[in-house]
Amino acid sequence: MAESPSAKKKREGIEETHGTPGAQGNGGSDGDSFPLAELRVRKVLRESARDKTIFLHGQVNGVSGDGTDAVVILEKTPFQEENISDLLKRHTKLQLQMTNDIYSTYLLYPPPQLNEIKTTVVYPATEKHLQKYLRQEVYLIRETGEDYKNISLPFIQSQSFSIQWVYNILEKKAEADRIIYENPNPSDGFVLIPDFKWNQKQLDDLYLIAISHHREIKSLRDLTSEHLPLLRNILEEGKGAILKHFAVAGSQLRIYLHYQPSYYHLHVHFTALSYDAPGCSVERAHLLSDVIDNLELDSQYYQKRALTFPLRADEALLKKFQEAGKA
Repeated sequence: MAESPSAKKKREGIEETHGTPGAQGNGGSDGDSFPLAELRVRKVLRESARDKTIFLHGQVNGVSGDGTDAVVILEKTPFQEENISDLLKRHTKLQLQMTNDIYSTYLLYPPPQLNEIKTTVVYPATEKHLQKYLRQEVYLIRETGEDYKNISLPFIQSQSFSIQWVYNILEKKAEADRIIYENPNPSDGFVLIPDFKWNQKQLDDLYLIAISHHREIKSLRDLTSEHLPLLRNILEEGKGAILKHFAVAGSQLRIYLHYQPSYYHLHVHFTALSYDAPGCSVERAHLLSDVIDNLELDSQYYQKRALTFPLRADEALLKKFQEAGKA
């Protein structure tokens, strides 16, 4: 998806206004940045050659000398069309690896300013964070409406999942400068904000999140026809805001909800259709337009139907399904 001149101008305007988030979501301020040079790598949690990403467990020594855990995610950034000329010509070293007839392979060493690595930091990190990023076997669960009531919902209610960071965004206590659109209605409104997976420098991996102002909807399972005005607002106003700010049409977007979600507050994902975003696979993603259609047909659709989703081997919810003989 090439970035048009008008989209580039709009995108640069957004960056001048909002900035690019730092590793700790503080706007990139050098004054309180993460002490990366002091990180002691303890373990590689996971790596993906396909996604050019590595997940590290490290520790940083505190004042008392004890190590504080951190998760550091290193990810090669996508190519930017406007930098290709510099990438090929400007102080770039080319090292031959192999040649055979008309085919040859090289290692290209670009100048530092064109060799960015996106770095995401979770610090201090808890054991739950370490387990979240650790490579695990994955199992597919088929959850009926009764399974949700008897297994999943009691489990969710028993856990202390903190979503204060979500409320901080909704209340403008954090990341207010990153919000690109808001419908302030407390029942049918939402905020639209770039996901941290997207650096906002190119449109190929565009990724935004719509977070509902309604605080009583945990997931897809809670949705009824009562929530159709909210869902329609997110769909139509979200597409309109993305078209205005990034010149990307709704027909070029994948708009969906996760089940199970990564946190239990209603939110909707907006990604570039050409981008194979994490979690967009059929066993987890539900297109928002389909959700709206289903609720128009039956208000209790998501209370009745069976839903399929993946669970990692270390997840406590999987153990609950196994104990019930459902996995």
